[in-house]
Amino acid sequence: MSATFTLAAELRTDTGKGASRRLRHASRVPAIIYGADKEPTMLTLRHDDILHACEDEAFFSHILTIDFDGKSEQVIIKDMQRHPAKIQIMHADFQRIDADHALHVNVPLHFLNEESCVGVKGGGLVSHLMTELEISCLPANLPEFIEVDMANLDVGDSIHLTDIILPEGVSSVILMQGEGHDQAVASIHMPRGEKVDEAEAEVEVEGEGEEE
Repeated sequence: MSATFTLAAELRTDTGKGASRRLRHASRVPAIIYGADKEPTMLTLRHDDILHACEDEAFFSHILTIDFDGKSEQVIIKDMQRHPAKIQIMHADFQRIDADHALHVNVPLHFLNEESCVGVKGGGLVSHLMTELEISCLPANLPEFIEVDMANLDVGDSIHLTDIILPEGVSSVILMQGEGHDQAVASIHMPRGEKVDEAEAEVEVEGEGEEE
């Protein structure tokens, strides 16, 4: 993983809706760190800091460092609440990591060779049926993203989870559920109306021939 993310935080003692509302008015984000068999830690973060970090998709699939009270915690982000109408983060949940225990994390899918694949060259369109994948891996093996190579897909073809080559030490949580869970990730189809247009053209040609 190439990117690194470090957030400065402060311990939070006041809890409840009123306290959280006051923090947000002061451009602070209430947050919590939990997990690793430790007591939860209540924190506040500068809103601009976490909002800026969220602009990078890697923020959501990386091990993060949170500095507070003279120490640091290694975490991943598990949940984030956003205001329904404003560009505002309302609350953030972080989970501590343990080097010896697997994580379950959603990582983005990066689709390769879309514009040059066989189906698109033949006039087809790409449909993304999934944009991220839940994986299980140890913290040291956490990838920034998963690559999906579309190069050989033709019109009518789909690429499934079992077609994706995952990095070493990484497993798909969906496929771990057993047979019948091999979902399609992306497909290529012709634009709507393409076949109808061709059929209409054939009818017109036949009609012209009869009139002659």
